[in-house]
Amino acid sequence: MLMIHIKKYYEGITSEEIGTKRYNSLEISPVHIHKDKKAHKDALLTLGDEIVTHIHGRQIPVVNYSSETASTKAAAEH
Repeated sequence: MLMIHIKKYYEGITSEEIGTKRYNSLEISPVHIHKDKKAHKDALLTLGDEIVTHIHGRQIPVVNYSSETASTKAAAEH
């Protein structure tokens, strides 16, 4: 169930949908208590792979750092 929540959280903060065609084809969810442990393990690994593959495939914006735009003040915690 945690992986489902991770997927939904990621989709919520990025507005990107993660394709889970392989996971959906297994026709198993965390609430299917009648399925055996191996089927749940395979579903979990498949869902995890699809999430990671999606994240690795997206373009990460490049952030250029410029000392001209940096603040000269620093915050310190006591």
